[in-house]
Amino acid sequence: MTLDDLPPLRDTLDAHGLIAKKSFGQHFLFDLNITRKIARLAGVGAGDHVIEVGPGPGGLTRALLETGARVTAIEKDPRFLPLLQELAEVSGGALTVLLEDALTADEAALAAGRPTAVVSNLPYNVGTPLLIKWLTGPFTPASLTLMFQKEVAERIVAAPGSDAYGRLAVIAQATADAKLVMEVSPRAFTPPPKVTSAVVHLVPHATRLDQALLNALQTVTAAAFGQRRKMLRSSLKQLGGESLCEKAGIDPSRRAETLDVAEFLNLARAI
Repeated sequence: MTLDDLPPLRDTLDAHGLIAKKSFGQHFLFDLNITRKIARLAGVGAGDHVIEVGPGPGGLTRALLETGARVTAIEKDPRFLPLLQELAEVSGGALTVLLEDALTADEAALAAGRPTAVVSNLPYNVGTPLLIKWLTGPFTPASLTLMFQKEVAERIVAAPGSDAYGRLAVIAQATADAKLVMEVSPRAFTPPPKVTSAVVHLVPHATRLDQALLNALQTVTAAAFGQRRKMLRSSLKQLGGESLCEKAGIDPSRRAETLDVAEFLNLARAI
């Protein structure tokens, strides 16, 4: 049997008596046209190594395997192991399935020194913490092609001064080039979520920020956007307030949403 011989995903799920679990934030993507487009947007191909989080029944996994990529799939829900193992058996060794929580997984060890892309239709309830982990932790992916709720995707690519601009935008844009590349209707999923989804493609900057600077950036953005309506002299009071702003060359009467990424990095360096 080959990938082309596999039954439709919906039939496979029905055969195993499986439905999406709300507690895991699961929404299944059965449309191969969409999953193949995501694989194309990720730019992966023959021989490339990919980590996929939350494959569920394996819709996106199939599309990634079709490109010739080698996939390590991290799935927390043990119900899907039989389906994914069936997929692994016909993949010719191209698919490795791990029953693990992606929040605690060691992606650097899984990459084993290989350039590794992350491509995932992320479970809604862990998307943001996973992105922060991948952008600021010890593992540096070659690229990230990730599906989020559209609202979260817009926060990742938001510009200063916009309502969506906040801590997520600053950290994402300080560490990577980020673009919203695709929207996906709720009707494409089973069960349909209540919101539109969107795919963001991120390519980490060639020069990684020093870990101490990354830590300081997370600290200063948490404080600044934790009280975003206040002037920086107040929101950053615990970190030095007015004196910290002056050290970074920033007017302490400004508010967090008016600062660009470079200015937040200046604040982080001042810390």
